[in-house]
Amino acid sequence: MKDKQYSLTTKIVAAALGIVLILPTSGLFAADSTDMSIASSKSKGNKGVQLEYLDRGLVAAKTAEGIFLSWRLLGDEANGYSETGLTGTDFALYRNGTFLTVVTDSTNYLDRQGTTTAKYTVAPIKPKKPRTDHSVATVTESAYNESSTQTTDIEESNLTTYSTYYDLKDLRKPDKKKLSAPATVWNDTYYDLPLQKPADGVTPAGEAYTYTANDMSVGDVDGDGAYEYFVKWSPSNAKDVSQKGYTGNTYIDAYQLDGRLLYRIDLGVNIRSGAHYTQFMVYDFDGDGKAEMMFKTAPGTKIIRYNSRGKVSSEKYITLPKVDKKAGYANTDDYRLSSSGYYDHVVDMFMGWRDQEEVKNGHWPQTLEECFGIAPKYNYPLSRVDAEALTDYFMDVYAPSRSARNDLRTFEGFILDGPEYLSVFEGESGKELETIAYEPDRHDDGLMWGDYAMSRIEPGNRVDRFLAGVAYLNGKTPSAVFARGYYTRSVLVSYNWDGRHLQKVWNADSGWTPMSNPFNDGPHGVNGTDPELGTLTTQGAHSLTMADVDGDGKDEIVYGSATVDDDGSLLYSSMDIMPANSATPGVIARLGHGDAMHVTDIDPNRPGMEIYMVHEGGTYAPYGYSMRDAQTGKVIFGAYSGKDTGRGMIGDIDPSRPGLEAWSIDMRTADGQQIGTKIPGTNMNIKWGADLTTQIIDGAREVTPTIQDWRKGTVLTATGTLTNNDTKGTPSLVADIFGDWREEMLVRTTDSSAIRIYLSTEVTNHKLYTLLHNTQYRTGVARQNTTYNQPTYTDFYFGSDIDWSTVPLPNFYTAGKRK
Repeated sequence: MKDKQYSLTTKIVAAALGIVLILPTSGLFAADSTDMSIASSKSKGNKGVQLEYLDRGLVAAKTAEGIFLSWRLLGDEANGYSETGLTGTDFALYRNGTFLTVVTDSTNYLDRQGTTTAKYTVAPIKPKKPRTDHSVATVTESAYNESSTQTTDIEESNLTTYSTYYDLKDLRKPDKKKLSAPATVWNDTYYDLPLQKPADGVTPAGEAYTYTANDMSVGDVDGDGAYEYFVKWSPSNAKDVSQKGYTGNTYIDAYQLDGRLLYRIDLGVNIRSGAHYTQFMVYDFDGDGKAEMMFKTAPGTKIIRYNSRGKVSSEKYITLPKVDKKAGYANTDDYRLSSSGYYDHVVDMFMGWRDQEEVKNGHWPQTLEECFGIAPKYNYPLSRVDAEALTDYFMDVYAPSRSARNDLRTFEGFILDGPEYLSVFEGESGKELETIAYEPDRHDDGLMWGDYAMSRIEPGNRVDRFLAGVAYLNGKTPSAVFARGYYTRSVLVSYNWDGRHLQKVWNADSGWTPMSNPFNDGPHGVNGTDPELGTLTTQGAHSLTMADVDGDGKDEIVYGSATVDDDGSLLYSSMDIMPANSATPGVIARLGHGDAMHVTDIDPNRPGMEIYMVHEGGTYAPYGYSMRDAQTGKVIFGAYSGKDTGRGMIGDIDPSRPGLEAWSIDMRTADGQQIGTKIPGTNMNIKWGADLTTQIIDGAREVTPTIQDWRKGTVLTATGTLTNNDTKGTPSLVADIFGDWREEMLVRTTDSSAIRIYLSTEVTNHKLYTLLHNTQYRTGVARQNTTYNQPTYTDFYFGSDIDWSTVPLPNFYTAGKRK
């Protein structure tokens, strides 16, 4: 593997040691040269990357001013740029089959004379000769709104206006193959996708729970160019991995837009419910034009299929690998630990103490008494009686002495044993396609992962931190990436799916973080045993991003404060010098773990992309937040906070300043200049405004969600809905799922009877292809449900001051209907 890890030892001057805020040296980075030719990756003979076939995505919504229409410009329909957007395909609009107008400068239109009973269609058209006037649509709309209300007069008037540019026969009778499916009008600026809520339940401890709709994903499961919708149901007793207690089962549903439930996958009792346990990747992995779904499963995972009447048509468990069936495992197994079961688990662990690998090789104490710092008393191997005596001491004396929060006598609800799988499901039917062992396995209950080493003893915590995503590792086709761990050992495994079998591409493993005593040590910030990937430990975040950070045409995995290259080697692991007022001044330390991370071209005046991330290392981290170069990992600017800086966000909220603003404990410009200490929300952003600025979604727990504009205030109040994931306050999904380039907000209704899909209906004159035809954005939509949901970004600069000549024209092929 390539050795690309970069060290800051010789790159940071000693003068920086006492500086709390580290800003870039003046003139250090030169701006990109001005090139007015459109950026494009298209070349003759280059097939491009695999993307999904998408239909026109036409939607129509009733507003106070008329009927708002919005549709997709596909990625290969753009061929140039103007001052306000991309150029290329024009569109003819039809109301009830009658020509309405031509739109050239955008992919939206406000039909002021439209009604809710109308049906609309749209078709791509080509001018008779090259056209330089892109303001025709505005002129025609004005003329149309002042003209007679007689449809025939309007049609003839508009056709006459366009006769200079287009063949009238093409406008009167568009090619049916190119004409979109008819769109009926929503009665509001949102659409409700009906859901079927799972039944309530009761835990083994007698605790009742109910369900709410949670995170979502989208994918075209039947190849028709329209998305189906995947909804994860979260029980009211879902837990963080550090919290004890039973949880209800997790469910994942697949719906058509009309609310038909195709199937439900019950993950079963052996997958704990919570934000860190289940990430479901929906994508067309094998290029057959239809999406598959992958996620972590276990014995007891079951597919429930429904017929067209909504009745259960079949129920089937996943297929256990032969080796597990031979070993006696079954889909009826229940590995959830009761408090007494956990006690017995510890007794068994103590009885086998001398069999621990780290004890055998001399890295850990030979006796548990030495681990606990008490006088030798017992003979090894321990008898059950002696192991129980040591377990009593461990739970009642030693653990509470480490932290008052260590109440191991009531520890229950965790799954610390039993098989773990990775399953692939057919997106259309839910049919299980393959199930293999999940890598890496848990190895133990967290002992080797450091779960017993800290003062807060948390079995099943660090060991059960999962991440997942989709990456174009070869630059052409998508791969799935599943990961485990980010506080101590960190492992990423990538797979290709060929339609029949999962094929492992590579395994990137930091190795274990060495400890001298698994019951009293500091495993964070310690290098793993792998000579190349060892510094990957403690760098991961609660999400990850797939992006081509080095410009080689292949995706890397931004794993928090480190980045893994497309071949599984370490591109870099970011470190810096601890400032004077920190816990360890002058020491080179990891930037470390964090709760929020954003990867895109934040500063258009610098080459390449940037990464803005917050860090929770407190006095042991060089920064509370940092902006770093995505290719090298070098810090551009940042600030030491001395505390867990929990949330941070980016976006173009102030169009008077170049680039995207970034904020956490303060707000700064893209190049690090402080704007102030007043900041917008940090939970989720959205591309909602007509002027390409960024808006912020606010509202957590029982607070009604709103969309906030930094200058205008509240631009939408989503009455009757709620966000998800406790204080994180994230919608089920934010993505450009249909219509023009702006994102839709998908949130659950308060009773989880529906997913409400909000559409931005502000007319825009900016023309841009659907964001789904940008691979970084599309894979970002797939990974948005991973742990702490993070916004989705393009790999090019997206802001109100965008230079349209730098927007790349995607080079791709699809396996669907459109060739």
